[in-house]
Amino acid sequence: MSTHPFDKAIALEHSDIRVGHFTGATSPDYWNMVGPFGGTTAAIALQSVLRHPDLLGTPIALTVNFAAALEAGAFDVQATAVRTNRSTQHWTVQITQAGAGGVPNMTTTATVVTAARRETWSASDMPMPEAPNPESVERLSIGPSGVAWLDRYEMRPFSGGIPAKWDESLHHSETRMWLREAQQRPLDFCSLAAMSDVFYPRVWLRRATRVPAGTVSITTYFHAGPAQLAEAGTGYLLGRAVGQQFFNGFFDQAAHLWNEKGTLLATSNQIVYYKE
Repeated sequence: MSTHPFDKAIALEHSDIRVGHFTGATSPDYWNMVGPFGGTTAAIALQSVLRHPDLLGTPIALTVNFAAALEAGAFDVQATAVRTNRSTQHWTVQITQAGAGGVPNMTTTATVVTAARRETWSASDMPMPEAPNPESVERLSIGPSGVAWLDRYEMRPFSGGIPAKWDESLHHSETRMWLREAQQRPLDFCSLAAMSDVFYPRVWLRRATRVPAGTVSITTYFHAGPAQLAEAGTGYLLGRAVGQQFFNGFFDQAAHLWNEKGTLLATSNQIVYYKE
């Protein structure tokens, strides 16, 4: 079994209750104030599908809805294949924790689509932005107390970093940065899903004001197969995130992740709650 912190955080054990039922436990290495880093929760949902005995193909889409924060401790995951076609498979995932009197509390729901891809015409209309060499960009300092997950990643923002002054000035909401696991680990679908959620809330940059904010739902699309992930290896990914519309307590932010050679690996979009 891998000793990497990420593998420990998304580790699942098969249960005898029913097919597709797993158990796991939260990791303090990926804690984020009131619950686990959302990227690891998304990776856990995906992991339950990838470990299911009836899996067809590889992931192409993952949507995760955060109904409530996971509390520290054990949780249950149920992955169910609700429809299998010739080349696509559709899944639902539920993550629950035992509540008062043993009644399960729903914390997370997710849908996953996997597909048996075939070799065919391919192209990209989203080229990687120009960027300096990763080694020439200063690494983001260790995160504040209570946000352990930031220490798990090496992030090197060269545009749109966290505001140096929280002075309520207005800025564009785009961030560009190099990132990878702080403790090297080959890229796979679960880590790619987690990295799609590493960007801090765009409202902080847009307003230079640190307001309470949290992801409600995130969808990640995977544009790569195992060969492209193996090519990325333990190298850096170039990440870009930008807000699109801020309206009455919610905003959406889009993100893109390329490998060092410029191959677009994943895109994501999430809706985020914020408080005035």
